Amino acid sequence: MTKIYAGVAVAAVAALLGGSAYWVYSNQSGDQFAQCRGGQVAGGAIGGPFELVNQLGATVTDADVITKPTLIYFGYTFCPDVCPLDNTRNAEAVDILEEMGVDATPVFISIDPARDTVEVMADYAEIMHPKMIALTGSEAQVKAASLAYKTYYKKQDAEDEYYLVDHSTFTYLMLPNVGFADFFKREVTPDQMAERVACFVGAS
Repeated sequence: MTKIYAGVAVAAVAALLGGSAYWVYSNQSGDQFAQCRGGQVAGGAIGGPFELVNQLGATVTDADVITKPTLIYFGYTFCPDVCPLDNTRNAEAVDILEEMGVDATPVFISIDPARDTVEVMADYAEIMHPKMIALTGSEAQVKAASLAYKTYYKKQDAEDEYYLVDHSTFTYLMLPNVGFADFFKREVTPDQMAERVACFVGAS
């Protein structure tokens, strides 16, 4: 039975989903991962160098983080429901993969560094999954990571600290020595995600 690491919820309005329209190109012959993609592949260069701070307070780079199949998600801890649901799905997929003999890492990158301090990210990671790497940083560091992954986020106007942040909601599969492999939309189930990740691992 798959463990569910979530226990998050705050009422009210769901974060609006911003989208980035940059995904869609067809499988190319000679692609070693073609059979794993399920008809979806991302176009353009996604991923790249970043320098952020993990939940232990250590500065890390993409090379430090992506040492095994890695599921990367951009969001924020105050997100009412989208982020906890997506992070929970990713955590469940990681558990399913472990049962399949595949060691994978769930990564959560905050796009709200003003509120998502190292301490806040540490608490969030502890709730979500023991393997989770939770990353924050300065505004500039977060923006650079977001640009590398072509994600979208925008803070909503508010007169207090209870603001929401619009953001894109894709999860990215990154493989060491390969880089970006695929992305997952919100409707992909934990089992489907695990099956596709395992396929990539088997083909790499």
